[in-house]
Amino acid sequence: MNLHALKLFHTADPPGQRYAGLREELRISQPAVTAQIRNLEKELGLPFWSLRDAASASPVPGSCSRIMPGGCFPWSRGWSRPWTITATVGPDGARLAATYLPANRLLPGWMAEFKRNHPAIELALTTVSSAQAAEPLLGYKADIAFIGGGAPLPPDIEQEALFDDPILFIVPKEHPFAGGRIRLEHLLELPFVLREEGSSAREMLFALCRSQRLPLPQVGLEFSGMNETIRAVVAGYGASVLSALEAEEYLKRGDVASVEVEGVRTAHPIRLCTLSGDPLSPAAAPFLAFVREQMKIRNT
Repeated sequence: MNLHALKLFHTADPPGQRYAGLREELRISQPAVTAQIRNLEKELGLPFWSLRDAASASPVPGSCSRIMPGGCFPWSRGWSRPWTITATVGPDGARLAATYLPANRLLPGWMAEFKRNHPAIELALTTVSSAQAAEPLLGYKADIAFIGGGAPLPPDIEQEALFDDPILFIVPKEHPFAGGRIRLEHLLELPFVLREEGSSAREMLFALCRSQRLPLPQVGLEFSGMNETIRAVVAGYGASVLSALEAEEYLKRGDVASVEVEGVRTAHPIRLCTLSGDPLSPAAAPFLAFVREQMKIRNT
């Protein structure tokens, strides 16, 4: 029996508890709770919920007493909609989830090399936002998640640090600051090209300015994608802040130049995450071992 899903069902049970309180206690979304309880139903062959429509749900009479001594509390709670899961790989495949940076800069190469040596193993990758990073694991839609950034994760997720990706400042290659070492207040004289509000590098820059009691940067251009952000700097406009992984190819080609800012040393952590107590599938386990081997090579 999946004890994590059973814990969710039990936690969702007390009478009078509204969903908002449940979400705060479990630290996962409503669809993830629904999905895990649906999986528990399939595993045990017992119906727990009777979904009459998208607005209400109630437990099937007698279902709780068949798995929990003393049964359940009677309850009825509103849910936004029933939740279904669509598998992206077969039983011999590994389901992966990743936030933008590892999904774009790490996983494609790793997956391609792994597939060359394990052609029979299916791999499927889903890219998620930082705010949704934990949900594929908690909803049993991913075996392994690769999460960038240092936001706290629910306690049921085991995390392993892969590496810290340094944060860099970049300017056009012909700019007087290119390759130099300057103070942050001097760099702030330039307009910045930044990702949208909420992006990790942007938030880091604004927090840094506040901590040093400096004016916030002038946002000259804003993009929703990192490639567009860098290309604006390549075209000769302003400065930007991003991770070393994102800037790597552009720096190697000499399209932009980095700037060392005095007293600023920060990095973007990349974490490998799995669901605590949940054994990996026969496909996911060798991929995890492969990733760890790649990290040994990278760190040598």
